[in-house]
Amino acid sequence: MATDLERFVDADGRAELVKDARKKIDAEGVTYVYYQFISVTGRIMGKGVPAPHWETIAQKGFQLVYGSTANLFTDRHGGYIGYGPEAWELVGIPEPETFEVLPWDNRVARVWCTCFRNREDRDGPGAFLTSDCRGNLRRIQEEFEGRTGMHLRAGMEPEMMWLRLNPDGTPSVEGKTKPYCYHIDQFSELQPIIHKMVEYGQKLGLDMIQGDHEDAPGQIELNFGFDRAERTADNLSTFRQIAKQVGREEGAFPCFMPKPFMGVSANGCHTNISLWKDDENVFLPDGDDVHMPSQVGLHAVGGILEHLRALTCVTASTVNSYRRFWETGFWAPVFADWGYQNRTTALRISSPDRFEYRSVDSAVNPYLALAGLIKVMDDGIQRELDPGPPEESNIYEAIEAGKTVKRVPMTLGEALEELERDDVVKSALPDEMYRVFMHYKRDEWERYCATVSDWDVQEYLDVLP
Repeated sequence: MATDLERFVDADGRAELVKDARKKIDAEGVTYVYYQFISVTGRIMGKGVPAPHWETIAQKGFQLVYGSTANLFTDRHGGYIGYGPEAWELVGIPEPETFEVLPWDNRVARVWCTCFRNREDRDGPGAFLTSDCRGNLRRIQEEFEGRTGMHLRAGMEPEMMWLRLNPDGTPSVEGKTKPYCYHIDQFSELQPIIHKMVEYGQKLGLDMIQGDHEDAPGQIELNFGFDRAERTADNLSTFRQIAKQVGREEGAFPCFMPKPFMGVSANGCHTNISLWKDDENVFLPDGDDVHMPSQVGLHAVGGILEHLRALTCVTASTVNSYRRFWETGFWAPVFADWGYQNRTTALRISSPDRFEYRSVDSAVNPYLALAGLIKVMDDGIQRELDPGPPEESNIYEAIEAGKTVKRVPMTLGEALEELERDDVVKSALPDEMYRVFMHYKRDEWERYCATVSDWDVQEYLDVLP
């Protein structure tokens, strides 16, 4: 019986796509190829291989230790996260339809890869590697679509801060512009960066559509068009890779840390979502109220609200993410409620054909987040969960008037506990993905709790007598 790896390599039409990539290599003069996949934290991992070996790698793949899916990091006790040094090596097989020449260096191309267990692994040889979050999202989407006929489309709005560099080339905690929201003059200060972001994005297949200056130092949002969830996740990863290159060229640091500054807004990554059957948007209103989502859409909202506390662990996945929730004066989405154009709730109906999930920040792993959203919306639809009426007033005023609303977790530690209790969200991190994620994030939380910070010293150094 053929393995997952063998079926993938021998898929109908793939051989022609491999040949098409070779034509690009020869026509563009490509000499080197990055074979890329995504780690548990959203980092781009992989290997570089000279282009003459394209056909060999396309057929046999490359190998890296399983622990590369966890950035090959060690925990606070010195153990490797997820997999030990005795583990087998994964096999990465390129997807030739994703082959692209890098616009800033046409000698180099990149291609996305699907990861498999080693062919000789005693445990499921040649099976899909379940700590490959990118592959997981595609399979979760395929299963959902095969069972329901629906698929998730998403548009993600990456906010980021462009910081100045110190004389030694390290990043400073100083934005390149003033925190003036929507000001064209401050936007123009970053125009050389913006030009390259848009140019490179378009050449790598991103439909760059709009942008603005946000209300933190050096903070801009540059948007690209929405697409199927798996494609949007790839586009966000490509966008980040572009930002790093533009930073090198323009002498600036692209910062995706959620909250580097106090007293101004954080870096969010609002995610606009809708469910489709073929080319029909099933969120569109099906009643007399032109603002009210369809019954399917309402049940999907109900699923998100039902699982929001555990889902937050995936969509706000760093210690720093929760700084954003504590500074509530900046429209922090800390309450499990929904409304029309209501930026004080975790979900807002931003348009009759979609809604915006707001409890997500710029450090998100989009593959885990979108997989989680598919799972919780699916649960809401299957159980016909009622989200209740939309909240049309400021949620803080509604609470003062007596409304009871659940909060999102306010620390990563609390979020991890919620995730452990929620089997639906956990199903978005199947098998080894959940183990790797929890090991990584538990260690992150423990390292934070075990660290003496500047705040500790300032608060307690002279505490007595």
